[in-house]
Amino acid sequence: MTGYGATRSEHEYIEPTHDESESTTLLLGATQAAKAPRDGHASLTSCVGNLANTIIGSGMLTFPLAMASAGIIPGMITCIFSGAVASFGLHLLSLCAARTSHRRASFFSVAEMTFPRAAVFFDAAIAIKCFGVSISYLIIIKGLMPKVVLSLYHDLVSDLDPPAWALSGRSWITLFMLILVPLSFLRRLDSLRHTSYVALFSVAYLLVIVIVCYFFPLSGMAERGDVHLIHFTPSFISTFPVQVFAFTCSQNLFPLFNELASNTQTRMNIVIGASIGGATLTYEIIAVFGYLTFGSNVGANIIAMYPATSLFIAVGQLAIVVLVLFSYPLQVHPCRNCLDKVVHGGAVIQRKEGPELENDEMYDEHHGGDDMSAMKHAILTSLIIASGFTIAYFVDDLQMVLSFVGSTGSTTISFILPGLFYWKLTRVDPDKNVLLNRGAMALVVYGISVFIFCLSFNIYAVVKS
Repeated sequence: MTGYGATRSEHEYIEPTHDESESTTLLLGATQAAKAPRDGHASLTSCVGNLANTIIGSGMLTFPLAMASAGIIPGMITCIFSGAVASFGLHLLSLCAARTSHRRASFFSVAEMTFPRAAVFFDAAIAIKCFGVSISYLIIIKGLMPKVVLSLYHDLVSDLDPPAWALSGRSWITLFMLILVPLSFLRRLDSLRHTSYVALFSVAYLLVIVIVCYFFPLSGMAERGDVHLIHFTPSFISTFPVQVFAFTCSQNLFPLFNELASNTQTRMNIVIGASIGGATLTYEIIAVFGYLTFGSNVGANIIAMYPATSLFIAVGQLAIVVLVLFSYPLQVHPCRNCLDKVVHGGAVIQRKEGPELENDEMYDEHHGGDDMSAMKHAILTSLIIASGFTIAYFVDDLQMVLSFVGSTGSTTISFILPGLFYWKLTRVDPDKNVLLNRGAMALVVYGISVFIFCLSFNIYAVVKS
């Protein structure tokens, strides 16, 4: 028998008071807010600008020579073809990114779902490739800035020679580190959107130069050689890979996918299409007008073909320096992320179960689902910058080394990996797009062919020299 004051059963429902109910509601709301999936904040414009700036680099200066090696029509076709293939590879990567955890897409995460044992090697290859390109940017600045200073000094200051330190490329890359170091430490690509806009304005200035100098030639320019609609030469073998590698930007596709607000496939297609389309149009204009201006006498660097005594050209050379300068952080960012995965390559990725993880995030035993720690971010960034600066400071020519890096690293991340990833993810999917799946395998075959061809040519060039 129980009395009024008897103890309630532990299974008996006790109605919460108004204050308890309100407190519980607030706690649940705070917990859900804390576990809400993070969203991206980058706009379409900033993503297009960053991806386009990743694509358009110093390779555009060699497109007129590539056109001269085959003629106008083949040159235009190969440029469009290279852009289309690169666009298809980016599209496949974006489809793979959509299958990863919420805004945790990376080459490592996709490789964990497809080829987990090779994931670390993939990231190591990407890191080496981006590191090599970043060094090439510093070497370009080191070689170009003394010429710019000499031209601007004579035109704007006096006929006397500038100070000795201003004619030293090493002085300039040391000085520019004051700009590059803070930019390289930024965590998000979206933070680099303003520098990308400035760099793209530099590209626009180069377009103005090649167009204006075609219609209004400057004094001191080299005479125009022969111009052909179709004229294949042996140098086509060495210039075609330039067009292939000029569209390499896969290393920044995943970070942009993670940062883009409402990163639907439609919006990703817009980013990819606008970036590749803009780069293709830029390359075509530079190639056509540069080739029509100099014909068969065009050199490997179109901006160097114009007389540096002109202020108009000197500003253009300075614009190229600005372009390369602001492209440097876009190589450090993916290099750092890939090195982070390499450092923790042995980590076991675990999927925590439970209804509290509705966003289906992947947790790493070292990272805990969070971004890179501040200390690790600082150490890796400092290591990349310091080692790259040291190499660029003492070495003047990395052309052969970078040609090997381009023929292997660029081909792998632009063609082979996108095709392999998508094929592996969809090969047993009953709802797969058969045509797209076969296209992915065709991209792999194309990438392997370019890999073998370019690597063999580089080895042959080394042996012959």
